[in-house]
Amino acid sequence: MSRRTGVITRTFALHWARALPGARFGFAPRATRRAAFARATRLALEELGPAFVKLGQVASVRPDLVPPEYVFEFEQLQDRVLPLPASEIEAVICRELGRPLSELFDDFEREPVAAASIAQVHRATLVREVRPVIGEVMPAGTPVAVKVVRPRAAGVIEADLAEARRVLGRLDRLGLSRRIDAPALLEEFAASLASELDLRNEGRVSDRFAHDFRDDPFVMTPRIAWTHCSRSVLTMEYVEGWRLTEIDDAARAGVDAFHLAVHGAEVFMRQVLVLGRYHADLHPANLFVTPDSRICYLDFGIVGTTEPAERINIAQVLAATVYGDADRALCYSAELGLVVPPHKQREVRERVGELMDRTLNVPGRPADIKGFATGFLSVMADARVPIPAGYGLLVKALVTVEGVARAIYPEIDITKSAKPFATRLIAAHMARPDRIAERLPAALRAALRELAS
Repeated sequence: MSRRTGVITRTFALHWARALPGARFGFAPRATRRAAFARATRLALEELGPAFVKLGQVASVRPDLVPPEYVFEFEQLQDRVLPLPASEIEAVICRELGRPLSELFDDFEREPVAAASIAQVHRATLVREVRPVIGEVMPAGTPVAVKVVRPRAAGVIEADLAEARRVLGRLDRLGLSRRIDAPALLEEFAASLASELDLRNEGRVSDRFAHDFRDDPFVMTPRIAWTHCSRSVLTMEYVEGWRLTEIDDAARAGVDAFHLAVHGAEVFMRQVLVLGRYHADLHPANLFVTPDSRICYLDFGIVGTTEPAERINIAQVLAATVYGDADRALCYSAELGLVVPPHKQREVRERVGELMDRTLNVPGRPADIKGFATGFLSVMADARVPIPAGYGLLVKALVTVEGVARAIYPEIDITKSAKPFATRLIAAHMARPDRIAERLPAALRAALRELAS
């Protein structure tokens, strides 16, 4: 066993041992036990450093691979590291862009505005005019955020990843990792790492999002200065505004928080049900509220997609869920790959119906999407029903959107936005000529039976 492997093993063991009293040494209710060990695991990941924080962040958007208690606990993981000296970051910029820093930027601030395990961000201004692919020209002097991949970041994280594989192999042999599909999670981590290390991917997705919402006056993404970008450098418009943790300041400045919360939920519905691609990693650090009352979306590292054939089924599941129809929700979930075996359908249907009543249909109280999602995923886990990857990501994204909306306006009920949006989409689908032609014979047979009776 290497020294690092020993450190990793001891760290997890120590934190799990500390969780035993909270879990009443295994005698607490199942949800309490899971929550205690999920928190212990998060603390261990944070102590072990950047690679393990990134691994936990990947896990936080994969409820198909990770138990729901862990998914929502891992949302709290903080990816913060000590910043590198500005001289090292400047060297990366000059090497990648092939020009001295003074020919690219004025007022390059040596103190970073953010520092994480993969990259750190510095504020600067453009020396000369830049024409972005999407949006108006960025004149000389435009404030920009320069995101730079930290040198040696890939090597450090991959070394820790190799150690994590060894540790998880040991846990598998001991039967201690049954609740988490570790091999699949590590593959997801490797793919996410490869994508994040090429910052051009983030720039392309950001531009696509900007194009999708070019006519929406309440949504924006930073303009990308492609002449100042490379695999390891991404230069984008610097956006002034308030993070969601500062929303009270925004409200005092005249921002209509309720309108933005409702509109943000509708933007998500449009991404999933109309456009077929959606920001799947929304959290307070990835959103700003601007002084002119817009929502600014950042960091498109994790993006979900939906195919045209899936979208109507998603709309049906969403509508059935917010209207409290467990039968319909499970029926259309099966069309999306979440199939409950026949011998478990009655039990699952009853539990899902009870869950809807407790979380979504309580008079005088906003629907609790997170409570429903956590319970729903637990019901499926108890019934040993596999969660398709896309379905799990969508559930997690919907929960995150609720959290974001409530951070902007705490009393919001996003089902009030979801109901009309999903209903309109279903109605439009059913009114298509091909759907009418498909259903007409059955409708005529039913009418004839009624007349003959």
